[in-house]
This record gives sequence, C-alpha cells and structure tokens, in this order.
Amino acid sequence: MTRLHRSHGTGSFAPEQFRALGADCVFEPGAMVFHPENISLGHNVYVGHYAILKGYYRNEMRVGDQTWIGQQCFLHAAGGITIGARVGIGPGVKVITSVHEEAGRDRAILFSPIEMAPVVIEDDADIGVNAVILPGVTVGRGAVVGAGAVVTSDVPPYAVVAGVPAKVLRYRP
Repeated sequence: MTRLHRSHGTGSFAPEQFRALGADCVFEPGAMVFHPENISLGHNVYVGHYAILKGYYRNEMRVGDQTWIGQQCFLHAAGGITIGARVGIGPGVKVITSVHEEAGRDRAILFSPIEMAPVVIEDDADIGVNAVILPGVTVGRGAVVGAGAVVTSDVPPYAVVAGVPAKVLRYRP
C-alpha cells in the first residue's frame, strides 16, 4: 500500500489567514486558496467557482481592487504574481511563475531545477478565456490578451494580443 506522506492541504481557508484581505471580496463555492499568508487581495475582488489561488511558501500574490478572477482559473505564485486594479481574468486562465530547467538527457525534466520568474498584470488589463501567461511576463496597462493565447513575452500597454505564441494584433484607441 502506498502512503501519502504529505499534502499541500485542502485549499480551505479563513479570512484571517490572508496577508491582507480587502472589504467585499467574494469567493464562490469550490474556490481554493493555498498559502493565504502570502496572498493580499484588494477591495471588491471576485474569485470564481473552482478557481485556485496557489500561494507559495515564499514570494507573494498581490491582487488589486475590483479585479475579477474567473471560474476554474489557476494562479501559481511560486515566482510571485502582481495583478493590478480593475483587471478581468477570464474563466480557465492559467498564470504560471515557475518552469523546470532542461538539465540534460540524463535527468528527468521533473527532477530538474526549477526557475522562477514573476508575472505582472498591470491595471485595467483583460485576460481572455483559457489564456496562459508564462513566467517572467508583464502584461501592460489596459492590454487585452485574446482567448486561448499563450503569452511568452511582455505585452505592451494597450496592446491587443492573440495566438500561440501571442503576437500583437493592434493597439487599443
């Protein structure tokens, strides 16, 4: 019989466990939060059904006022995540801040060292359904990331990007 030696927990949380928790935040049923002691949420933040806010034992996740995090999102803050105010994050979005290095063929990627890099999503940005934001990326103020895009490099302010990898299509007026 295989025994489970440890777990990252159940994802259940209490408001007093957060580093900071603004007024009028909404957590829909099924939302899970890990390491809330390293997560700060501003006022009037919405966290949708079955979203996972995965804080980490180091680094922080900071979310600004009036930000909307859709259903089934996965935000992993190993490298740190900063999300501005009035940001829309569509259902199913993944924000990843760590990746395994390629340490050579003689070592499984799973057991290779982990590189961490922060993700920043600036004020007033909008991230479309099922987009993926990779480590080290900054999404500029007022930028729009299209549905299903994979963002591998910085997005300029007010740019509209889409595709895999995401490319600038135009700039918002």
